[in-house]
Amino acid sequence: MGLKLFVFDCDGTIVDSQSTIVLSMDHAFSVNGLKAPTAAATRSIIGLSLEPAIKRLDPSLSHEMVLKVTQDYKNFCIAMRENGEDDEVLYDGAAQVIESLASEDEVLLGIATGKAYRGVVHLFNCYDWHDHFVTIQTADRAPSKPHPGMLYQAMEQTGVGKADCVMIGDTTYDMEMAINAGVTAIGVSWGYHSPEMLTGAGAHHIVDDYSALHRLLKEI
Repeated sequence: MGLKLFVFDCDGTIVDSQSTIVLSMDHAFSVNGLKAPTAAATRSIIGLSLEPAIKRLDPSLSHEMVLKVTQDYKNFCIAMRENGEDDEVLYDGAAQVIESLASEDEVLLGIATGKAYRGVVHLFNCYDWHDHFVTIQTADRAPSKPHPGMLYQAMEQTGVGKADCVMIGDTTYDMEMAINAGVTAIGVSWGYHSPEMLTGAGAHHIVDDYSALHRLLKEI
């Protein structure tokens, strides 16, 4: 059997980081004298890279203001992380399944996330995961989801073809990226978009917990 590449989204899939994201977005808008988006609106754009996410939250913003809000978001988020105030909690079973998959010779793990690379490194530092993931695709190194660039780069780096690549995520952006790249799309129901939205975006499978995800990946 050939190598399989399982690519995970981060926010809403591996970690529940909505508290940090909502606080950072609220600050970034408010400090610029703008009306902050609702928490529900911010949750709806988690998964996109920052600039398109902010533009979607307020289409009236100029390009210059989008860049300013983006930088203020980053600064606030970094400050929270450095002060130990960021709130990113692993979903139940995430650590066990990721560590089990990483130990399998025929499995390669990847990340494709709207986070910046700095955020992924912080996550890996927290859980000693630097050796678990062989390809890391982030918002500052590839086009925003749902563009397939992250998955194309992951497959190129690992030498794994479309038939053996799987994308695992919690948002429609993840599912659309997978479909656009021609790979299998697995939606997880515990994140920020509903199972119905994931199915509508093209998900081939929906799982309700990490145990079910592990079983499905073993079958694949």
